[in-house]
Amino acid sequence: MNIDDHTIDHLAKLSRLTFAQEQKGQIKSDLQNILNLVDKLGELNTEGVEPLIHMTEHINVLRDDVVKESITREEALRNAPKKDSDYFKVPKVISQPSQS
Repeated sequence: MNIDDHTIDHLAKLSRLTFAQEQKGQIKSDLQNILNLVDKLGELNTEGVEPLIHMTEHINVLRDDVVKESITREEALRNAPKKDSDYFKVPKVISQPSQS
């Protein structure tokens, strides 16, 4: 697969990124190197190699949940830039719908 400006523009749109024209050259080079590496890996003989599902033989090794208090409410609020008794004060992020 060949990486061109159209491919970079398409990926930028999908990822909601913008690239300067001078950045596109480096991005094209990096993506082409990644694809070349994947092609190189495809040349390996993997016959007889079992698929790797887990990195170890252990499956779902979980620790027991232990309830413990890490810091008090007062300690959490101590360095808050804005607070109101027991709560952090943050900027309003939900606005009213505009009337048309």
